[in-house]
Amino acid sequence: MNEMDDNEIVRLFHSEKGEEQAFRILVEKYSQRLYWHIRKIVISHEDSDDVLQETFVKVWQGLKEFRQESRLFTWMYRVATNEAINFLAEKSRRPYGNSQEITSMLENQLESDIFFNGDDIQRELQRAVLKLPEKQRIVFNMKYFEDMKYEDMAEVLNVAVGTLKATYHNAVKKIEESMRIVDTLPSFE
Repeated sequence: MNEMDDNEIVRLFHSEKGEEQAFRILVEKYSQRLYWHIRKIVISHEDSDDVLQETFVKVWQGLKEFRQESRLFTWMYRVATNEAINFLAEKSRRPYGNSQEITSMLENQLESDIFFNGDDIQRELQRAVLKLPEKQRIVFNMKYFEDMKYEDMAEVLNVAVGTLKATYHNAVKKIEESMRIVDTLPSFE
């Protein structure tokens, strides 16, 4: 079922009585990739599940008008990215406050995450990534963890490839510096 290409899925969705089957195929094909993309933005498993569900609601609603001006994959990533960013924006309007408090809250979620199974170096990398500004964090995650091509990222984020390359480069430099600082700290164990 997962072997259908995106164009076939869209055609099935627009066919008579094909909506539900096409949508099931779409969810099966992309839910895991979208979940991990969202998870790297919002950190929490529970929040990621909620954002993923909202993403698929928007995809379902949007597929009726989807004209294939972009690829289905990049369009869905754009929807997921926007939903995750909107989720964090909404969270920042709650009593948590400014972006520093949000970063601190995300770090605490990372620390208490029972689903995180990385070692200390991976945890420090995640902490360093969380300290990045939101746009740099998203670009870094898409390039480093998801190995997405700059052209696809440009389509998802509606940003020029050159801007993405510069953003990624700056993010890497900040992470390297953050990791260097961690390496110079004395061990308290």
